[in-house]
Amino acid sequence: MDRVEALRELAFEKKSYDAFLVSNEKNLLYMTGTPGAFCMLIPRKGENIIFAYGVNYEQTKVEAKGFKVELLKAGEKLNEKFAPLLKTFKVKKLGLDTLSYDFYRLFAKNFRGKVRLKVDGSLMWELRRVKDERELELLRKAGVITSAGMQAAYETIRPGVTEIEVAAEIEYTMRKKGGWGTGFETIVASGIRSAYPHGGCANRKIVQGDLVVVDIGALYEHYHSDMTRTIVAGKPSEKQKRIYEAVKAAQEKAHQAIKAGAKAKNIDQAARKTIEEAGYGQYFVHGLGHGVGLEIHEQPSLAATSKDRLVVGNVVTNEPGIYLPDFGGVRIEDTVLVQEGKGEKFTKGPYTLEAEK
Repeated sequence: MDRVEALRELAFEKKSYDAFLVSNEKNLLYMTGTPGAFCMLIPRKGENIIFAYGVNYEQTKVEAKGFKVELLKAGEKLNEKFAPLLKTFKVKKLGLDTLSYDFYRLFAKNFRGKVRLKVDGSLMWELRRVKDERELELLRKAGVITSAGMQAAYETIRPGVTEIEVAAEIEYTMRKKGGWGTGFETIVASGIRSAYPHGGCANRKIVQGDLVVVDIGALYEHYHSDMTRTIVAGKPSEKQKRIYEAVKAAQEKAHQAIKAGAKAKNIDQAARKTIEEAGYGQYFVHGLGHGVGLEIHEQPSLAATSKDRLVVGNVVTNEPGIYLPDFGGVRIEDTVLVQEGKGEKFTKGPYTLEAEK
């Protein structure tokens, strides 16, 4: 079943909408295969219609298969497009994946009392959180590219090199391997900055003995990957080794628990308990992981408060960490496909604390 038909079944068979309007950028990309659409109207009966402004109109016509594409001219009022369509399709109840201010104004001004609105983002997430075979192919490729970038980090990190220089080598390598870009801001955080989970990059020179947290992700055909390793510039101290081994054990414990049917909060707890038993519980300051796909943070959530249960086809991160203020931090992360048994890692590469010499 293609994605539009799957949405139709959810919106019209399981729910009672007369039409469904998609306007979230990533949802549009998921449904149409092109990044240029402005919105898409799927009626219960009738032709699916994509609306695109002139700057993206030609691309959308070429790349969006199985849709009628309507041009939105500059300055054209949306109600002039929607009023006749909603009347033609006899829309009394309209489902929406999201409700922007512009659409709120449109419906409040022109359709109040005529069309009942229901924001129902859960329908799109029901589809997007389980990846199909094509999506898995792209996510695997993104993982291969990201792993190559991490190998470059191991080869580049040494005393005297700046964080920005390391990031440049990583991003250059990922581009050479076919990456479309980075899925998020590359993190190369060294020294005490490694204790900042989202430390970014600075023009700081890496010093002998520094912990360096490297968190990277390639973007490939709109799909993301997410991977973290922690590397020491030089010979690690006993304390650094101890922290690293605690995080490594926690990540492995969680990996063993990542499988279809598992409660996400229990997976988080498996990692958290391991870190607590090592004496660092208060320094694991974030959830264990999150879904990955067209966005770098998606459903499901692997956290202590999560109500999610994993199913086959979820792709999630497993990223425990310990962050000691004024000392440094350690995080190890992989992107993992949920299966019936043990999960498949899309990111691979060294699980060592020392940089390559």
